[in-house]
Amino acid sequence: MPPTEQRPPVSHRKLGIFGVVAVVGAGLIVATGIRAREDSSSKLKEWTDNQAVPTVAVAPPSGRALTPTLDLPGRLEAYSRAPILARVSGYLKSWSADIGAQVKAGQVIAEIEAPDLDQQLLQARADLVSQQSSARLSEATLNRRKTLVASNFVSAQEIDERTADLANKLAAVNSGQANVERLEALAGYKKITVPFDGVVTARDTDVGALINAGGGAGPAMFVVSDITKLRVYVNVPQNYVPAIKIGAKAALTMPEYPNRTFAATVEASSQSVDISSGTTRMQLALDNSAGELMPGGYANVRLNLQRDAVPLHIPSSALIFNQNGLRVATVGPDDKVLFKTVTIARDLGKEIELASGVTVDDRIITAPPDGLADGDPVRVVGPGAKGKPTASEKQDVKG
Repeated sequence: MPPTEQRPPVSHRKLGIFGVVAVVGAGLIVATGIRAREDSSSKLKEWTDNQAVPTVAVAPPSGRALTPTLDLPGRLEAYSRAPILARVSGYLKSWSADIGAQVKAGQVIAEIEAPDLDQQLLQARADLVSQQSSARLSEATLNRRKTLVASNFVSAQEIDERTADLANKLAAVNSGQANVERLEALAGYKKITVPFDGVVTARDTDVGALINAGGGAGPAMFVVSDITKLRVYVNVPQNYVPAIKIGAKAALTMPEYPNRTFAATVEASSQSVDISSGTTRMQLALDNSAGELMPGGYANVRLNLQRDAVPLHIPSSALIFNQNGLRVATVGPDDKVLFKTVTIARDLGKEIELASGVTVDDRIITAPPDGLADGDPVRVVGPGAKGKPTASEKQDVKG
């Protein structure tokens, strides 16, 4: 039987090297696992932090004049309008002009029968004749008395008395003459005449109607209006008044002419604000030589606005209103939120015209999420992500 082969004994040094290698390998495995876990945790934290930063879209304010006009309701009025009232009392004898009649200045359109005024005039004339006779007698008596002064038949006192009596009689004549002329002038008002060329727009009387002098007890007998030119009155909100200049053009549309527009010109302003409505009344002139438009009618007035600077517009969704007031959220160069307080000039629906608060270089968050605060970082997407408006956006602002 062959002898058994014996392995050489392992040295302690080799065992030690093997143990060290094993320990180092185990350490590497453990270190690799810890490092992988740390990398995973770091990536998770970074992902979580990134998810916490809100993503927003920004846009610069637009400087385009989206709506350079202002629409307001207006009311048409005759350029000249005269309610005709009676100056004498009596009964209407006749009239010759009904509503819609074209009349001329000085034309007689009605006549009043006033018998009591006629009798007063007759009495005044008779009194005047009596006063004139008394004055002539007083003058003749004075002249006869003066011829007797030289013979001392009459005294100087009597001459003075006769002179004073003549002066009284002459004053009475003047008074009577003035009374006659006054009644004759009143009698002339029995005929109702037209003050200017126009059209009769109202008649509120008829034959036999009782007429009261001055019309205090009722409406005017007639209303005559000159409608060849019309006045248009509009009440302009206070913040738009500086943008509407005297001489500005306006376009009017009427319900009865839906497919037509009429040109008008701003010619006057009340230069005051009505405290009850916060508006200023403005007057426009409108040519109506064709007689197509009627005084008293409604009109939609579109006024052209003239601004010294191009207003800025932002989307309506960009506005934030809370306890801090009306603000917009902007993004600074460091991509952090900065709130700015703004003032609205006009609400145009989807667009808001601002009076103050932002500049053309601001990046406005078009739809700010809830919970934003000053200094919060945001992730910007879209055309404004680089922090400055694009060339086309700048062109829009300048235009």
